[in-house]
Amino acid sequence: MTPTLKLAVSGLILAALVGAGGCQRQPETADKASQEATVAPASADVRLFTVGALRLAALRDGVIVVPVAESPWVQAGATAEQVRELLTAGGAPTDAVHLPLQPLLVRDGDRVVLIDAGAGGQMGTANLLVGSLRAAGVEPAQVTDILISHAHGDHVGGLVDAEGALVFPNAIIRMSALEWDAAQAGAEAHGAGPLVAAITPKVETFQPGAQVTPSIRAVPLKGHTPGHSGYEIASGSERLLYLGDALHSSIISVPRPDLALVWDSDRAAGVATRQDILKRGATEQLRLYGVHFPFPGLGRIERRGEGYVWVAEAAPAA
Repeated sequence: MTPTLKLAVSGLILAALVGAGGCQRQPETADKASQEATVAPASADVRLFTVGALRLAALRDGVIVVPVAESPWVQAGATAEQVRELLTAGGAPTDAVHLPLQPLLVRDGDRVVLIDAGAGGQMGTANLLVGSLRAAGVEPAQVTDILISHAHGDHVGGLVDAEGALVFPNAIIRMSALEWDAAQAGAEAHGAGPLVAAITPKVETFQPGAQVTPSIRAVPLKGHTPGHSGYEIASGSERLLYLGDALHSSIISVPRPDLALVWDSDRAAGVATRQDILKRGATEQLRLYGVHFPFPGLGRIERRGEGYVWVAEAAPAA
């Protein structure tokens, strides 16, 4: 069994993220942290785009590779052949499921907001987030807010470095109260006590539907973890929904939302949430951001016959 699957099956994959204690790096000076983040040209690991007047950037962190036989769909009851057929239809390799990982940067007024913090090099990922962030013109100390969709290791592992020090020393870490309660309750059992201790002074919780920044609202997307949240980003008439892990794969989860995942704490709720998102996305032509979809994870849902397809957003012309 891969490390990814071991962590996922255990529920909150805060486990195995921190090898050292929860010490904290001394924050950089307030003057340096408050300097305006610069606008940098896009690199191969960054996609710049806008939502209304807001400036956003998809930030590549790495790719999680899970053998088909150990994939969350097969572990929850689908056959390996079903998964391979979907991979073939999607033009993807059929030996393993590839789940890219790209946290999202949002400049919201004077706030520099990071949605999810990546895996921190765990689970076979390349630990590209900090480099991607800098390529987008932002230093880690300039991040003011980190919005966590849920407390699985590929979303919180990048909060601390290999020594257990905070990577984003000046940021408030925000997640739903229910998710934080579950993370704290399971920390020791999953070996994540040092991580929880390191981030506790920085954590602020919210209730479902809360306005967490001037332009970002938390959206409860039930099923994956006890307090899983998506984030709806709005500016003027434009909106973008950050999916978190409500939909894991554009190739599998979109055409077959009914396929349960072993990684979901409430599989029935996970299926219902996926179906609701697909219906809403197609009906409203809502722009979506899939953190595990092919980079940069930006696109829309369209109806095709009785089902749905993912239509990735084309890169802007050079």
